[in-house]
Amino acid sequence: MADHDAEPLEAVLRRLKKERDEADARYNDALTAVDRALHAPAPIPQPSPALDDHQIGALNDAWNIIPAAPSASGLRQRLAGLVWSVVGPYLQRQLTFNSLLVDHINRNANAARHAHRVSEQTADALRDHLAALALFETRLVQYFQQITAYVDTKDRDTAGGALVLNASLSGLADSVAKRWESISVREQRVGGRMDTLTSAHEDLRSTIGMLQQGLMTIKREMERMATIGSTGSAADPGSRPASDAFAPALDAYKYVGFEDQFRGSQQAIRARFESYVPLFEHRSPVLDVGCGRGEFLDVLNASGIGARGIDLNHEMAEACRARGLDVIEADVVGYLATLDDASLGGIFSAQVVEHLEPGYLLRFLELAFHKLRPGGRLVLETLNPACWVAFFDSYIRDITHVWPLHPETLKYLVVASGFSGAHIEYRSPVREEDKLQAFAAPPTGAPALADLAEAFNANVEKLNARMFTYLDYAVVGDKATK
Repeated sequence: MADHDAEPLEAVLRRLKKERDEADARYNDALTAVDRALHAPAPIPQPSPALDDHQIGALNDAWNIIPAAPSASGLRQRLAGLVWSVVGPYLQRQLTFNSLLVDHINRNANAARHAHRVSEQTADALRDHLAALALFETRLVQYFQQITAYVDTKDRDTAGGALVLNASLSGLADSVAKRWESISVREQRVGGRMDTLTSAHEDLRSTIGMLQQGLMTIKREMERMATIGSTGSAADPGSRPASDAFAPALDAYKYVGFEDQFRGSQQAIRARFESYVPLFEHRSPVLDVGCGRGEFLDVLNASGIGARGIDLNHEMAEACRARGLDVIEADVVGYLATLDDASLGGIFSAQVVEHLEPGYLLRFLELAFHKLRPGGRLVLETLNPACWVAFFDSYIRDITHVWPLHPETLKYLVVASGFSGAHIEYRSPVREEDKLQAFAAPPTGAPALADLAEAFNANVEKLNARMFTYLDYAVVGDKATK
């Protein structure tokens, strides 16, 4: 019932009409079956003919075959008496038999007459009962036939109210639909204006951020020029590779603004980096290569793990030092070359290796292996170019990216540089609502549609497995203890 309560009005009306049509069809089928079951009463056979008793009276008259005994006077009578004495016993037995037989016939004749009367009465009663049963069946079918008309008249009694209700509901639905359309149009207009305002706000925020960073850069450059005027010496601005985007000090603030706008807030990055802290427990000191705004240095310091950061971007390094973090401005290969072998407990680098040329990356991995002590750990996080969203939505957005690294490729390079037990940890899964959606299960009784949905959903799973997986991954490798 809960599902029906959530149905739209039109769906409810269609469902009720379908149920009514199905009920009418079942009723008509049942009525037809009852009508066909009617049958005429079977003919009742006539009782057997009555007893043929036209000879019974003659038998009753003729059964006594013995005349009266002769008298004993005279010769003739004596002779008859002599003969009778010889024949009499036999005739007497015949007389007895005749008497018994006539009595038996008379008794059976009475029983046969009674049985005949009873059979006639039974046949008449059975004919009357069958006729009454046939009449009842006919009346019953007629009653069933009148049910539909009776229900229809009852429906018509409420049809007027239903029509009024339907008309009211239809008018209300039309009114709501028109009002909804008006609200939708207004919402679209407001949404368009809000999108415009949001876009303008983001642009203004980015512009203000870059202006602030530019003012800070100008201030530092003015301070540096003042220092040059007083000391007569300064670092050579041409010592940085001119090909590095945002490398010159006067452009470095632009990449800080880029990080602020597209990478995420410092609070969000700190929360994401906290999962890496257990990998560096008891592995001080840790070097954060490309420390950026110093988020990982913050979480390491909060966990009591000693750490230092390096970054090529002048503004990034200055911002970290302003917050009291141990950060120097340097490139990783040049810095690692100055360290003693086995002097580090861990090296961490997030979203950096994709900025490096292949040859430079290999040199970095080789130096990292030598500068880590036995049992030291290397963790390299980068964008996952095997994920369609990560590559097209994040990787190509940053103009400082040099080379996309497939997870298996970076793992191989780490292993080839001497690290053991290297493995890949996938991070930042694509949200389910951003993936391709499977086709809902079709209704039962539609095998062709079910097969099509199954094939479609299988293709959706394949595309999601290739295009919408994890935005980032990290390769974790350890330096063997022996």
